[in-house]
Parts: sequence; C-alpha cells; structure tokens
Amino acid sequence: MMKYFRKVISASLSPNTETDDVAAAVAALFSPWRWHQGSDIKAVKQWFTGHFPTKHVTLYNSGRSALYAILRAFGIGKGDEVIVQAFTCVAVPNSVLWAGATPVYADIDGTYNLDPVDLEKHITPRTKAVIVQNTFGIPANMDALVTLTKKYKLLLIEDCAHALGAFYKGKRVGSFGDAAFFSFGRDKVLSSVWGGAAIIHNDCRVVDATAKIHTFHSRLLMPNASWIVQQLLHPLAFAFIIPWYNLGIGKLLLVFLQRMNMLSFPVYPEEKSGGRPKGFPAQYPNALAKLLRVQLRKLDRYGNMRRDIAQIYAKKFSDLPHNVPYIPGSGYLRYPVWVDAPEQLRLKAKKRGILLGNWYHNVIDPIGVILEKVGYTPGSCPRSEEAAKHLLNLPTRITARESSQILVLFRTI
Repeated sequence: MMKYFRKVISASLSPNTETDDVAAAVAALFSPWRWHQGSDIKAVKQWFTGHFPTKHVTLYNSGRSALYAILRAFGIGKGDEVIVQAFTCVAVPNSVLWAGATPVYADIDGTYNLDPVDLEKHITPRTKAVIVQNTFGIPANMDALVTLTKKYKLLLIEDCAHALGAFYKGKRVGSFGDAAFFSFGRDKVLSSVWGGAAIIHNDCRVVDATAKIHTFHSRLLMPNASWIVQQLLHPLAFAFIIPWYNLGIGKLLLVFLQRMNMLSFPVYPEEKSGGRPKGFPAQYPNALAKLLRVQLRKLDRYGNMRRDIAQIYAKKFSDLPHNVPYIPGSGYLRYPVWVDAPEQLRLKAKKRGILLGNWYHNVIDPIGVILEKVGYTPGSCPRSEEAAKHLLNLPTRITARESSQILVLFRTI
C-alpha cells in the first residue's frame, strides 16, 4: 500500500508548482484590486526585452492569443497561407484560422520539428509566413529555415511554447526571424496556468507591425474575474491534488473541481472544430503575471534540471530507432521516446504512479479534433502521423531518482 503514498511523477499535472508558487497565488487571490493592472506586468515585459532582441512585448491570456496578435500585426488574413507542421496542437492552426488565413501543413524531420525539405514543397505565391515549432524544447533546424524564409521572402514566426530558455548554436531560441510567441500554460516551461507573450523583433521586415500589435493589444479586454479566480485556484488545488493523486483522492478532487468549473481545461471544446472560445484573445492580467515573476526566477534551475535528466534518457535510449540524440542547449520540456505500443506502456506506468505524456497522440492534437475543420488531409504528412502513433514523452523536471523509476518501465525495450 505504501506505493500509493508516493508523489505522482507526471509530465502534465502542474509539474512546476512549488511552495512559493502557491504563496504567490494566495497573495494574488486576496489582492483583487491588483488583478488587472500592476507592476508585475511591467516586470515580465522587462524580462523579455532584456533577453530577446526586441523592444516590443505584448502579453495575452494565452499563447494562441499571442500568435493571433502577431498574424494580425503582419496583416495576414483572407487569401493568405501560413505553413505549420502537422505534428502539433490544434491551438496553432486555430490562430491562423481565427485570422482568416489558411493553415498549410508540412511534415516533420527526425527531431519532430518542421522539415525544411518538405516545407519548401508547400510554398506557393499565397504563402505569407512560416510558423516554426520547437517541439519538446528541441530547436528546429533554424539555419535551413532562416535561409528558406529569406529566399522566398516569407515571415518567420517562432513557436516557443515549449522552448523558453532553450538555445540553438548558442543563440536563444526566439531570437531568429521576425517574431516569436510563448505560452505560460500549466504544463509549459514556466507556468502561470494560462498566459502568453508576443515579441516582434527590432529588425522585423514588416515596418508597421509593432504599431499594429500595440494598437491591437490596447483594444482587448481583460479576462473576467471568474476566469482569473479559476487560474489562481490552480496552484492551490494542485498543492493537494499531487500528493494525494496516487491514492485516488487527488484525482477525484481534480475531476470534481473541473466539473464545478473551479479549474479550467487546457483546450476548450469549440477549439476542436477550429472555433474561438469566448473571451479569446484577451490581455494578460497582472494576477497571473505575479505567478510568472516567481517562475522566471527559476528558469535556469528548471532548464539545467531538464537537460540533466534528458542526458540520462538519451544514454538509455541511444540504440532505439528514431531516438533523437542529446542536443546541447535544448529545453527538453519533455523527452520523446518512440515505442511500438505507447498506450500499453502508458497504462503500465500509470499503475506505478507515473503519468507519461502523450504529446501528440493525434495529428493536430488532442483526440477529437475534426481534421477537416482545421484543414488537414489525412495521409498528407505521413511522418507526423507515424509519430503520433508511437511517441510517449517522459517528464524531465524531476529528480535523477525519479527518472530511474521511469527507466525501470523500459527494461524490456
């Protein structure tokens, strides 16, 4: 019975929540006069301008809202095409659809990122931009992608939802191209439960983009009070859910709070058919910026931990087919492993109190996305579809001892 009292090991159950995060959430919850505006927003913006080649940072209620804002600032809309990789979350192509443009799907390479060769095949006279996803925090082939976008005079937008703190050949991911966006979701590199940032680089090729994005941002509303409370309750709830999850009490509490609408879901139902949830996009409330400020102080510590654990995994799986060799500088939000029967292994792990990740177990994730509605044709990106059938992701913001508990599951592989 003692095994049920072990802390759950998870890639997705609020893996960043620590005592100081809970304290910040309590402080924010009982300071409603600072929910909308305050010094925390200014501090977050200053952090980004201090780490990226930009003077233009705007903050939103989500990463998908930040991407939408960038597309609007670039004047991308009806009749335009934006190339994205097929192995992704529905939030990415949805932002393209919200802007009135058409997402065009290209396949992935061996790092589970956009394949430059396949990308070039999809470029047409209507192509206006390329969104480069750095999957699992592993940087894409930026040299080739920058060369291609310059060759065809396309805008390059970096999707850094998995890659805050990652580096490509010594240069910070998010510093290439014309713009970048970030996500502060519950299971991202840093978390304020929801939230996102958009940066437009100082040398962006669209001369009026910065003025447009600031105008767009200024016209957005703040999320309502109930939504803000939902997010502030998240760290508090998970301070109880995680220790008791393996006993079953934590899981029941999570389900109860979600059904009572006290905790939010990471994807809204209407997004599965290309729809835009009510209240999106919106500005980033100061209450969540307060949570993010606490997390920003931990970025280096978290990044070093994730890279250390990734090296352990890389050594273990070096002989496995499709394994990505350890890449110095990568963020390793999660570590991808290609297995023949991922669902069986995931269930085996769950019985031991280990929740392995399933990004992305469906092309245009999550399960239930109506592919026709988001413009994807089954069979058009076979490598992405195969990856969706075979990948598990291992948690990396864990201790070496916890990683050894995970590796026991793979003894027979």
